[in-house]
Amino acid sequence: MDDITDQLPTDIDALQALVEAARAERDAAIARCDAAIAERDQALSQMDRLRHLLRQLQRAQFGRRSEKLDPEQLLLAIEDIEQALAGDEAAEDKKDPAAARKRADKRRADRGALPAHLPHIDVTIAPEDTNCPCCRAPMHVIGEETSKRLDVVPAQFRVIVTHRPKYACRACTDGVVQAPAPERLIKGGLPTEAMVAYVLVAKYAWHLPLYRQTQMLLAQGIDIKRAVLAFWVGYAAAELAPLWLRLREIILTAGKIAVDETTAPVLDPGRGRTKKGFFWAIARDDRPWGGTDPPAVAYTYAPGRGAVHALKLLDGYRGIVQCDGYSVYKTIAETAPGAAITLAFCWAHLRRRFFDVVQAGPAPIASEALTRIAALYAIEKTIRGRSADQRRAVRQERSKPLVLALKAWLEQQLTQQGDNRRAHSLRLEPLGRAHAVPRRWPHRTRHQHRRAKHPPSCPQSQKCIVRGA
Repeated sequence: MDDITDQLPTDIDALQALVEAARAERDAAIARCDAAIAERDQALSQMDRLRHLLRQLQRAQFGRRSEKLDPEQLLLAIEDIEQALAGDEAAEDKKDPAAARKRADKRRADRGALPAHLPHIDVTIAPEDTNCPCCRAPMHVIGEETSKRLDVVPAQFRVIVTHRPKYACRACTDGVVQAPAPERLIKGGLPTEAMVAYVLVAKYAWHLPLYRQTQMLLAQGIDIKRAVLAFWVGYAAAELAPLWLRLREIILTAGKIAVDETTAPVLDPGRGRTKKGFFWAIARDDRPWGGTDPPAVAYTYAPGRGAVHALKLLDGYRGIVQCDGYSVYKTIAETAPGAAITLAFCWAHLRRRFFDVVQAGPAPIASEALTRIAALYAIEKTIRGRSADQRRAVRQERSKPLVLALKAWLEQQLTQQGDNRRAHSLRLEPLGRAHAVPRRWPHRTRHQHRRAKHPPSCPQSQKCIVRGA
């Protein structure tokens, strides 16, 4: 202590300066400590958030069926994780410029190419002074670096002012000439056809309800009430109805169509909740199997999924209906006059039950079923795109023996299980749902025995249902 005291200056001003320096150093250390604590707390909070999202993802992947997240909710959770990682990366870029440059190079290499059909706006950034810094002589271009970025021009609303001048002859008293007024979708209405189409696409393709669209318009200073937008939508729907009827008529002329349905929540005014409705889709797309007709899909809303709605949808159809194992389709086939409708059940729906069982744990019988079905799909892969006659010949030669063997094997497994008392221990639940597999078997083998125009699965109707919902 005496040594330290001896080193202190005896001048009061010098002592005060030393104290001030010590205080400044202390305050700086406290500030650094506070910043480190804040950074730690932020990191811990971020870790807790990521752990929560990870648990959600694990539940969505491995939890019970009732606990699994909706696929869209799962995507939202993934977006949260990606946004959190991007925020951390942005903070690190500010702290470490060298690492930021490396990450920038990686982004530049991985970002891919922009579509060529987009308009390209060239912007040239030249130095302010293009004279040589040594001799001041004019310099010439020896090369350049180019970079591309994706830009957007926000939706811009405009007013179309239509002028129709009137012409008259100065020498005559009659004969005023004026161009006729163009037809309007909504006579006496405010919107152009493009504006109505914009509202329809926003509502049905991008799921923007009309009340939200009114808010977006109001942000641009355009005050249009929700009821007015609803009138536009209803009027346009009435004008589009003949197009939908014609589309349905064309699809029903096909020899084979795919049909599927899915639930759709519908507002139930006065009850404060939604009720369950159904979207039905009929689709035609034989391109992957050598068909020449253009693809088409028509959607229909119905309050239920009973046979009455399906019969109305397929009224007058004669041909093959490819579908899942829903019992209503069997009612359709039995009700149609003159056996006009022939059912072809989808192998993918049968396969899915075995797949779910295998995912839950060891299941030798279900695994064997998947292996046998996979052999059929392997054959289908080799003949995809060939003509119907070629596919029929290959199926008769190669697929038919496999299908008959699979049928016999399935019936043997069901016989061994009896009334399905041991199905749970053998994880054979989909078979025991049971004896539906043999009952529907003739439809499942139809693609070998009768016609070769349809594939073993009906993915086009399922994709259309997903897009439509």
